[in-house]
Amino acid sequence: MSVPTIAVTGLSYRYPDGTEALRDVDLHIHDGERVALLGPNGAGKTTLVLHMNGIHMPQNGVVAVGGLTLTTATVKEARRRVGIVFQDPDDQLFMPTVEEDVAFGPHNLGLPPAEVAARVERALEAVEVTDLADRPPNHLSFGQKRRVAIAGVLAMEPDILVFDEPTSNLDPASRRELTNVLESLDITMLIVTHDLPFALELCPRSIVIDGGRIVADGDTRALLADERRMRAHRLELPFGYRVADAPATRPS
Repeated sequence: MSVPTIAVTGLSYRYPDGTEALRDVDLHIHDGERVALLGPNGAGKTTLVLHMNGIHMPQNGVVAVGGLTLTTATVKEARRRVGIVFQDPDDQLFMPTVEEDVAFGPHNLGLPPAEVAARVERALEAVEVTDLADRPPNHLSFGQKRRVAIAGVLAMEPDILVFDEPTSNLDPASRRELTNVLESLDITMLIVTHDLPFALELCPRSIVIDGGRIVADGDTRALLADERRMRAHRLELPFGYRVADAPATRPS
């Protein structure tokens, strides 16, 4: 078995007010997997994700990225390896042009200008926004902003992309375009989402977290078809949506 891209072992975390957000979480994600992280509001999804690149540091347990254990000494490298794409792209876009935004991270790594330019070109091509390179980000549609935010993370060449609700606020056409882009990327992904049809379409495997614990981990189609489990953890498919009628999940 290969070294996991992400390995979480016995992770627990309590906020300063005493709220226990994570309880003894074990989780492995391997190279090339696309995994959905599902659960009701307040389940611990965001707290778990923020441990993966050191925004939160483990109080108990271990987080490792590609075999590198997360500590205060390794957090900088861990953050390079784990690229987080936040729910609101405006939280990540702040430079005058798309090209400058995507170049910001590689430039701050101290890379030579030619390498920065090459990374920017590859990232823009990967998310199909090369034609937007000279545009100000604030002039873009929400869907375009989201893809530019992804390009900015891709330019850092992480080992895994972590998404927080990537389909939120997208119209159907933008959602379809994003799905196609993500399917085309050759990179490990962890996708936090309440969009269960999106999880089924893109992620062969899903993990359900509730009350700070992992309560299910397995085939997405099988999990979403388990009505009792879904009700127990406040997960609901859109009205009239039938898992049995959905197209086959795209392979990782």
